[in-house]
Amino acid sequence: MKGAIVIEGHVQGLSNTRSLGELGIPVYVLDDTHCLAQHSKYCTKYFRCPKFKSEEFISFLIELAQKENLQGWFLIGSNDHIVENLSLHAQELAPYYTMIVPAKEQLYNIIDKANLMQIASTCGTHIPKTCDINTLEQTKDFTYPLLIKGREGLSFYKTTHQKAIQVNNEEELHSKIQEIALLTNDVMIQELIPFDKQNRVVSFTCFAINGEIQTYWMGQKLREHPIKYGTATMSESVLIPQVLDEATPLVKTLNYTGICEIEFMRDTRDGNYKLIEINPRTWLWVGLAKECGIDYAKIMYNYANHIEQQYPKSYQVGIKWRNAVTDFVFGWQAILQKYVTLAEYCKSLSGKCVHAIWSWKDLVPGLIFPILSFYIAKNRR
Repeated sequence: MKGAIVIEGHVQGLSNTRSLGELGIPVYVLDDTHCLAQHSKYCTKYFRCPKFKSEEFISFLIELAQKENLQGWFLIGSNDHIVENLSLHAQELAPYYTMIVPAKEQLYNIIDKANLMQIASTCGTHIPKTCDINTLEQTKDFTYPLLIKGREGLSFYKTTHQKAIQVNNEEELHSKIQEIALLTNDVMIQELIPFDKQNRVVSFTCFAINGEIQTYWMGQKLREHPIKYGTATMSESVLIPQVLDEATPLVKTLNYTGICEIEFMRDTRDGNYKLIEINPRTWLWVGLAKECGIDYAKIMYNYANHIEQQYPKSYQVGIKWRNAVTDFVFGWQAILQKYVTLAEYCKSLSGKCVHAIWSWKDLVPGLIFPILSFYIAKNRR
């Protein structure tokens, strides 16, 4: 059986490793640091690799294929830098591996948020008011507060250590723009969609072939870190037809093939769900989709290996996902900052819930996570 290589073994990498390993598929895990998935019983082998965005990483993949006889193995990446590097070197890797990543031109219409917003507006998908550094005068027609975001989200986060920066008036905007310009000019400015504690970020996820959605799943963030504009610590599966209506023309216009996560947020001022970003890969809480009946790792593996499959047409709603360690820490921060009440926090813990890391069938990653968390935090600092 042809195996799979999970690149980056954090939470979503661990989920993908388990999904494929449970099917009896050999799984190798690659990471440029210690990771959770390397400790999974479903990890056949683990390799420490060069930085994901480097040329050395591509050379490493080719040498690994030759050394380990991995002809035709499936590559599955877990962050934008991995997907970008695989896309740029697709021809070099084609003799050795199979993968599902957007072509270069298509990729930069997705990970470059300015390009993405332009495409979305032309196909009828609603977006927040948006401009860039070169059209900053347009912000005179915007309603504060505004968000300063990176055109490429992961690069902006690694540079500023923030996913987005909120400014509350014109003076703050120009001050922050000058400050950020010392680090990067690849930024854009958007109106902040007002938050009323009900209009949470909704992730529409799908597997599509040439722009035609084969199966889809939706979830919404219940809590995140940082408390605003952050990564989910707790989420829940939902079904919102209006979000499907917003996503469908965008996927079709992009002529997208593969898996993606498209984030939307409802604007209470006009009732429209507005586009935030697209991730052309699996996302942190992909394990919740599997629990609800949409196993994206399996779907991608089957498609890449030309294995016939039936695409699910429905899924369970109301199931939750929680990263217990981070949700405890940032959940209490949210309570102390009066972002949520203690009663709301406790109520959210009821009902069926999938644990991000802990599994009785695969114990070691859950046991080692507290230790690994300190290691990751130290490296980030």
